[in-house]
Amino acid sequence: MAEPSERIVRDRPWLMRTYAGHSTASDSNALYRKNLAKGQTGLSVAFDLPTQTGYDSDHVLARGEVGRVGVPVGHVGDMRTLFDGIPLEQTNTSMTINATAMWLLALYQVVAEEQGADIAKLTGTTQNDIVKEYLSRGTHVFPPGPSVRLITDMIAYTVGNIPKWNPINICSYHLQEAGATPVQEIAYAMCTAISVLDAVRDSGQVPAERMGEVVARISFFVNAGVRFVEEMCKMRAFAQLWEKVTLERYGIQDPKQRRFRYGVQVNSLGLTEAQPENNVQRIVLEMLAVTLSKDARARAVQLPAWNEALGLPRPWDQQWSLRIQQVLAYESDLLEYGDIFNGSEVIENKTAALLAGAEAEIAKVLEMGGVIPAVESGYLKSNLVSSHANRRARIESGEDKIVGVNCFDTTEESPLTADLDTAIMVVDPASEQSVLGALKEWRENRDESAVQSALEQLRATAATSDNLMPATLACARAGVTTGEWSFALRDVFGEYRAPTGVGGAPVAVAAEPGGELAAVREAVAATAAELGTGKLRLLVGKPGLDGHSNGAEQIAVRARDAGFEVVYQGIRLTPEQIVSAAVAEDVHCVGLSILSGAHPELVPDVLNRLRRAGVEDVPVIVGGIIPAADGEALKAAGVAAVFTPKDFGITTIIGRIVDEIRLANRLQPWTPTTAASTS
Repeated sequence: MAEPSERIVRDRPWLMRTYAGHSTASDSNALYRKNLAKGQTGLSVAFDLPTQTGYDSDHVLARGEVGRVGVPVGHVGDMRTLFDGIPLEQTNTSMTINATAMWLLALYQVVAEEQGADIAKLTGTTQNDIVKEYLSRGTHVFPPGPSVRLITDMIAYTVGNIPKWNPINICSYHLQEAGATPVQEIAYAMCTAISVLDAVRDSGQVPAERMGEVVARISFFVNAGVRFVEEMCKMRAFAQLWEKVTLERYGIQDPKQRRFRYGVQVNSLGLTEAQPENNVQRIVLEMLAVTLSKDARARAVQLPAWNEALGLPRPWDQQWSLRIQQVLAYESDLLEYGDIFNGSEVIENKTAALLAGAEAEIAKVLEMGGVIPAVESGYLKSNLVSSHANRRARIESGEDKIVGVNCFDTTEESPLTADLDTAIMVVDPASEQSVLGALKEWRENRDESAVQSALEQLRATAATSDNLMPATLACARAGVTTGEWSFALRDVFGEYRAPTGVGGAPVAVAAEPGGELAAVREAVAATAAELGTGKLRLLVGKPGLDGHSNGAEQIAVRARDAGFEVVYQGIRLTPEQIVSAAVAEDVHCVGLSILSGAHPELVPDVLNRLRRAGVEDVPVIVGGIIPAADGEALKAAGVAAVFTPKDFGITTIIGRIVDEIRLANRLQPWTPTTAASTS
């Protein structure tokens, strides 16, 4: 008889999440219950853009955005519905929320109290990293100073009242999406952490002897790209740097409190619309970067879906990504061993190089006075725009190979995308009207005097240095809405428009004789001369609340390098503002960038307003994550051209813009005199 095998001791797997939320609170609640039943071990809440940017669903800027990229939460009633039947005391919930993080945490706490939970036992995370919003995602509301105050007040409150909660999730994820190199990602995230910890320490709200508790609840949210050896070394460097900063700068003696705690969503920047089935292996390789090394293993992992470059993933697509995690955690032997890379010279040398580069960049930022002055001066944003431009240039030249995009692009027809209309989930436009009706009913049935009293107290507290969390909780209990809370603070703090970084970005692609950019520059100059103007003028506009401006910035930079005069006012504009700028600047083309899915609502509005303004000869082009059927509908409505992630050649896009300007002005097609072609 065979001897029984020795029982293998396995590490506990990381928290497994999918980033989810859409349409309405009730629809999202049903999705969360299904995901938990499939073996998901934590929740990751995606909020829609109005909720993230502090607008009610019936605000003019919210039109077309309600429920698109997440769930709309307008008041405590929505939060009740969102977590109906889900015991919050037993659930680890991550909320991707930043400018309005204090508000959403207050709503979450009130609902937990209504469930009878002990709030001291609540576990989870509010992202609450406003710095990266100024640099990449664009959901900031208030200026940097008041924003840091909101973060500081939240941290001080949670340390005393919700001690197991992570009140901030320092986000390098979005920095990489905006173009950051591994060194920049480490450095800028660490500079944010330093600024936050300094602010908490200097606020006097947390006694010096309890700063270890603050450090222990700081978590990070990182990105992992497909260069998984470099990405794994990045995580080891991150962990070593955090150990050094917390020990030397803040004197934290307890090793457990100094532990680098991070969650990850692997890279969405590298997911392709062309041959999207290749995204599955990209996602797997990226997950290995943050799981293989035990000493730098993620505490929580959420994976994007294979079709995110096409549109909104369906529940089945998210299930596939969850199963990828489960196969690695439960079928492989990964969790049975210590760190398998200890002692590797390759890993140690690469980690040391990343660490040295990050420390040098941190020193530069700290010499400027820290991360906030570096944001306000435009230094950080310009660096990210420049890095992203360099990355795009390497892809266009073929130096960086992307399978299915700039190499190996012959392909069989994919059964996954044979019917594009069913390959993604489409949010029912009727759900927005449902949300608006429910919001109107909520306002009609609440105690208005209690609401106004709570808002007045919030404004009064904001004008002092007192902690804002108690006044925010009072607003939540009184039935205040997301927009009302946010605008009360806008009254005191004001709003903020972050630097775009476009003006300071250096030239990434040289206009070499005979090259594509040289030919486009020639076409731009010749077309301007034929039209009798000094320069062609391109307006790059981002209507609605989509703050992902990376693509718009790259178009603006390359158009500038091609000889255009570029009008780019940043994010969060109404169609009316865009058309007013187009008329005032007498532009030759309007380029709209929308990644949130709001294009069916916002683009026709821009077209109609241009026509009413008498602008007939200015072509409108659109770029973003736009399903094929939507693209055809936009062209039928009058859009000249639609560009999606498969159109990776930015110089080629600029050449197409010149073609559309010539066509709209009844000029003959341009024939370059150089050897290169813009087609």
